[in-house]
Amino acid sequence: MSAVWQVQEAKNHFSEVIDRALSEGPQTVTRHGKPVVRVVAVEEGERFAPRGDDGFVEFLLSIPKVDGLAELIGERTSIKQIAPLGE
Repeated sequence: MSAVWQVQEAKNHFSEVIDRALSEGPQTVTRHGKPVVRVVAVEEGERFAPRGDDGFVEFLLSIPKVDGLAELIGERTSIKQIAPLGE
């Protein structure tokens, strides 16, 4: 078997998909011929996950601040409140 599985095939042989992900590496599942998900070993997936419980919060706090963002959001809100043409 290859590292690419069709959805139905992956469902029918899910234990094998897991075993191969552990022994051979990531297994890709396709739907209508297009890759949609990948089954990977936990150790491999953790290489891409943020470290620690607050990794996501740290990421959000590290995003540069944009001057005038609050005003821009306020303008956008007021634009949405304008009645559509023709009313």
